[in-house]
Amino acid sequence: METLSIDNLKAGMYVVDVVETKGSFKVKTKGWVKSEAAIRQLKAKGILTVAIDPSKTIEQAQTKEEPTEPKQKIKHTTFEHEIQRADRLYNEAKNLQQKAFEDIAAGRAIDVEPVKEITKNCIDSIFRNQDALACMTRIREKDQYLMEHSLNVSILMSIFAKHLQLEPQLIQDLATGAFLHDIGKVKIPDEILNKPGKLTPEEFEVIKTHATHSLEILQNTQGLSAVSVQVAAEHHEKLNGTGYPKGLKGDEISQWGKMITIVDIYDAMTADRVYKKGMTPAAAFKFMKNMVPDELDEKLLNSFIQCVGIHPVGTVVKLTSGKLAIVTKSNKLNPLKPRVKVFYHAKHQHYTEPKDLDLAKIENDAIEASVKPEQFKVDLNKFFREAFVM
Repeated sequence: METLSIDNLKAGMYVVDVVETKGSFKVKTKGWVKSEAAIRQLKAKGILTVAIDPSKTIEQAQTKEEPTEPKQKIKHTTFEHEIQRADRLYNEAKNLQQKAFEDIAAGRAIDVEPVKEITKNCIDSIFRNQDALACMTRIREKDQYLMEHSLNVSILMSIFAKHLQLEPQLIQDLATGAFLHDIGKVKIPDEILNKPGKLTPEEFEVIKTHATHSLEILQNTQGLSAVSVQVAAEHHEKLNGTGYPKGLKGDEISQWGKMITIVDIYDAMTADRVYKKGMTPAAAFKFMKNMVPDELDEKLLNSFIQCVGIHPVGTVVKLTSGKLAIVTKSNKLNPLKPRVKVFYHAKHQHYTEPKDLDLAKIENDAIEASVKPEQFKVDLNKFFREAFVM
């Protein structure tokens, strides 16, 4: 056995274990390093030092850089074209999420392949037009929080990873782990999990055990990558060590753990529940800014806000004209001036003929504030289906 810096690792060497890492990544199986690309991936995951078995090293001449399949370019589509496909995908994914929870509750193993397939399809949709699935994460049902939250975190994590230009396989692993990150909640008693009110300190301690349950379930699930398991395990860790289940601090938390903590908090804060109203995205971002730098990574939080927008797609906004509109396309150059679809007159309290507006191209109207449609007794789900899906 020999300990080696990651910088000295070569293709053909046989890795036995990770000795030192910036995060909590572990090598799930021993094996030969097949290519320079594999070494780059290990470095990206924060590996600093590994243990190798020199007796099993294969001469470099016998190893070649793994051939890569030509990447199929995904053609960009319009929001209107992609939204119907995104709607179908979203509902299929919710059903699959439900099945995963039912399987664990019944003592059955999770079938990972359908999960990988649905997350891949979602990622493809995001690369065609990310605004479509982003919009779906904003159209929610109060009584389906657990299913929708896990799916939304997977979608938003994929959008975040795309924004950071991570490699396709890594995006897939992150999306899969995020999809299953809350699977441990199946082990929490319903009377605590669905309690319509504030939890007692004792009840909150029980809720916190779901992260450990998720880790145990996924570690015993065949076909998951170490990254998928890790991203689920670290979704409640905080930079100052106040998170759970392990109380990791700073660089003990992987980049993926820091990312999913941001995404998880954002989606939870903006969701309506049976017992509480969700925040607007702008209010959630303001709250999360106060968690920097003690709990959240400032650079990653700023990147996440940049990638979803101050007024994310699917958000209802009130314009200075007194009309309500739903954001349909973000504006990276001017986040305060996205493209919107006007559909309701707040002052006169009636629906209007849906009209597309590019706020960057007009001067007589602008966003006054993000609002909750319930404030105006607007059925957003009904309008969304009539305007975009049907």
